[in-house]
Order: sequence, then structure tokens, then C-alpha cells
Amino acid sequence: MGIELSPGNNQIGVVFEEFELPAQVVLLDSFNTTNQSRLVVGEEVDSFFGKTSATGYSRMYISTATRPGIDAILDSIYFNLNILSVDGINLDESKYYAIHKLTEPILDTLYYNFDKLSYEASPFSSGEIVFGEETDTLVSFQVDQEFAEDIFSKMQLGLEFNDLFSFREYFPGIAVKAREGDNASIGISLGSSTGLQVYYHNEGDTASTVYNITTASSRSFNGLKSDRTGTPTQVVTDTYKAYDVGSKVGMKSMLGMVIKLDTSPFDAFLDTLVGITFNQVILELGEIQDQPETQVPPVALVMYFTDATNKILESSSGLLLAVQADGQAQVYTDEDGVVVPNTSSPSSLLYDLEKKNYSQYITSHVNSLFRGQLMRKDWLLYANSPTSTGDDFKRSLRQFILDKNKVKVKVIYSKSR
Repeated sequence: MGIELSPGNNQIGVVFEEFELPAQVVLLDSFNTTNQSRLVVGEEVDSFFGKTSATGYSRMYISTATRPGIDAILDSIYFNLNILSVDGINLDESKYYAIHKLTEPILDTLYYNFDKLSYEASPFSSGEIVFGEETDTLVSFQVDQEFAEDIFSKMQLGLEFNDLFSFREYFPGIAVKAREGDNASIGISLGSSTGLQVYYHNEGDTASTVYNITTASSRSFNGLKSDRTGTPTQVVTDTYKAYDVGSKVGMKSMLGMVIKLDTSPFDAFLDTLVGITFNQVILELGEIQDQPETQVPPVALVMYFTDATNKILESSSGLLLAVQADGQAQVYTDEDGVVVPNTSSPSSLLYDLEKKNYSQYITSHVNSLFRGQLMRKDWLLYANSPTSTGDDFKRSLRQFILDKNKVKVKVIYSKSR
């Protein structure tokens, strides 16, 4: 109030500035999807990323329960899917899923997101689901009669069920597929709830006995096929190369497409400042392009450091370098007395469902740049949460698209006159 009456006495000025960060897309190299604890299964099509198909592969595990005897009578066999998450459009319409028997084994090696295995053309079990508002559910599909009779007879008499190795020679595993055109993807939990349930009874029994063949303790991986023909991202062919794909940029998990932000505008901005204090600096992305409420974008984006290689940079000890959380130390002095980037508290851009944008405070990071404690690096935005127990980027097909001019840094700082 006093400053308003006597402007000449205003010794402190508060300034707001805003600038954009140029954005491009980068296709990461293929990455390991082995044993991610869930299968990613889906068929999606859109005008930016094209057609994306994800198939989940897993071995099966036989229980130590007593096998059905020679006189046992088969009642029914079902294949259960424990579905943890659903993303897609028109979820009030049926989505189809099929379980195929592999024709080659899953080996004790690493599998990557563009790997695949051969499987029988006809599924031994399949069915349709109408999810509606359900985002997780346990579903059961009946198996083919011929398959049921074959596996039950081997369960009774065959050497195939003598031990796990013999079983996997007979039954190498499964491939779970979605239907083209369904435009949806699911995450399937692996374990005792996903697999075959064999119901049988002996003469005189009043209830069925269950023999389980599950995906517990079983090697698995997720494979993806991408056809971006006719889309802005069809030019993205080489890994670790930054591409300008027009007025928009986007990110799609498991495809390996991320967003690179050019942070050089910070140099031009910071070079103009002397004797100031940063009150608040926010990085905002969005609004993102409209998509159905049932097609959920990634919940968080880590801001990893990168350079002209377009790879995530690492510390000397192999830890990934990222923007650290606001209020946390951005650098520390190592045992050799050298000031190095901190790695203990990575920050992330968080998605706001109502505003449909991502944002995060980066005040401490910018302060560190301004003071010369930290060398400015470009950023790769990677769809994962620092607190996640796994790598979300490798376990879904979640995506978003936004206009390039909607990547903004908003700064409030104070300066002395």
C-alpha cells in the first residue's frame, strides 16, 4: 500500500516472464521388456502414431497338486485373465482377446519390445469383454473342446506332466492378442490368477476338483509392432535422433517415443539477469490434445538430462541424471571434492486431470543454473514416476499429443533497484 502511494520508494520489483522451449520427438532404442510383471495387450490406431499392436508372451507353470486319475471325468477348462488396467476408446463396446499356444519356446534370455515369437494361428481360448467403467477385472474364457480333451488326457496319463521341463516341451507358453480395430489396450497381471483352471471330478464326487496351470513363476515379455505410414511420425526411423514432425509432438509408452526439450532458451534468459531472486519457476506442457477420458495419458514424466546424443545421461556411477525435486539439492560435492549433479530425488511433471496439462516447479533447478552450480542440459521427457516400483514406460501403451507451442516456462523473480 505504501509502495502504491509512493512508487519512487519501491526498492523491490517483482517480475513475471514466460518463454517456450522447442520440442522434438526421439525414438529410443529397443529396450528390455522381460519379466515386467504384466502383459501388455492391445490394438490401437490414431493419426499421429499410426497403428500399434502389442502382444504379451508368457511361459506357464504346473502346480504340484495331484494329477487327475485315469477314471477322472473332465467338467470344463477355462482360461482366466487378471486384468489390472484398461485404456482405450468405446469401452462400452465389446473388446476381443485371444490366447494362442506358442510354437517355439521362450528362452532364458532377454527379450525386447520389438521381439516376437511364433504361435498357432487359431487360439485355444478367446472371448469378448465389455469393460464399461471397470478398469480392473477377472475374466474367464472357455477353451476349445479339442484342446481341452488333449491337455486333460495328457494330464491324466502323459509324460508331459511329469515335471515342468517336460510340460514346457509340450506347451511352450502363450501369446495373448487383441483384435484389430478395437482401439484399446490392457495390462494383465501375471501370477496365480492368470492361467488355465481345469475342473474335473471322480465318480461319486459331489463337487469338482481344480487343477491350475498358471503364469506364476514364469518368464514373460511384451512385443510391439508399429506401422506409422502416412502419419507425421513416419519420418521417425532412426533411434536416438531428434525429429521435427510438424506442429505437434507426442509420447507413446512401449513404442519408445519420447519428447526432447531444447533448454537453450534458458541461456538467453539467464544472461539478462543480475542480482535477482527466483520466487517461482514452473514448467508446463499443455493442454494436451483431447482424448477420451478412458484413454488415460501417463501420470508422470521424468525430466532426464540429455545432449546431442539424445540418450539419457548417467553419472560416473551409472545412475540416471534428471532434474531434482524442488527444494532438494540439485548438486553435491563428491569424495574427490568435485561438484556433481544430485541423483537421489528425481522430479517429475505431474498430469492434472482437470486442466489436462503437465506441470512441475523447477525453481531450485533454475537457481542452480543461474549460480553456475549446474551445467545446463537438454531434457528427455520419459513417462514414468520416480516412485513407481516398476517402469511404467515399458508396461503400457499410454500416450499423449500436444502442440509444440504449449511447452512453456513461467518465471516469477524479484530484483533490487
